Amino acid sequence: MPETPTAMVNTINPSLYVAFELGWKTWKLASTVDLGTKPRISTVRAGDLKAVVEEFKRWLEEQRLWDGSRLPSGVAVRILMEHDRLSFVRSQILAAEKERRRMLAEQKTKAAQVAHKLHRLGAIGVNSAWTFSSELFATRHFDNRKQVGSLIGLTPTPFDSGESGREQGIDKAGNKWARSMAVEIAWGWLRFQPRSELSIWYQRRFGGGSNRIRKIGIVALARKLMIALWHWTEHDVLPKGATLKA
Repeated sequence: MPETPTAMVNTINPSLYVAFELGWKTWKLASTVDLGTKPRISTVRAGDLKAVVEEFKRWLEEQRLWDGSRLPSGVAVRILMEHDRLSFVRSQILAAEKERRRMLAEQKTKAAQVAHKLHRLGAIGVNSAWTFSSELFATRHFDNRKQVGSLIGLTPTPFDSGESGREQGIDKAGNKWARSMAVEIAWGWLRFQPRSELSIWYQRRFGGGSNRIRKIGIVALARKLMIALWHWTEHDVLPKGATLKA
């Protein structure tokens, strides 16, 4: 019979209690020889079973329950795991799926609200309202007007060689669906919002020009219109001179 250790050990039915906390990179072990006694805490590399066994041996030797070759008869090993690896992964997947569904529901609700707000403007139809909502204003965050133009692909690309400078047109690097719709809606804006500040600006600058000049101007109008729609959806600023549907 080994000498009674310092800790209060149940020598009649001794047990080794081991609790595992399984992480992706490390495993944390907490072991004790009796309930109510202070556990020994140690950390090993995840999956290193040899290191786990060595930790058991050291703890048993300290408690005089290990003779260097085998565990004395009558000593039970009771292992508790905080998470089984598979159940942990499953819980993470379920949580991620729940969060994904929640975000999708919120996104759909926001898209519907933004589309409804856009559709209130004259010249904005159902299709264009949903396109601008789902592709731009309900799913993206913009800090300034330059970001709006860049995402749509309506940002000018100036060329400067040091001796001369000229415009090379728009970059066309953004969302092509929103860009095409923006140009289409710009023509409609001139028709259905003729008294708006944007329409007046276009007519003064490009209205009397050739077809080529008017097409160049409509791209500039489309960019300004998208920025105005961003202010409308994000900050409740109605485009100057624009009217709402009855």
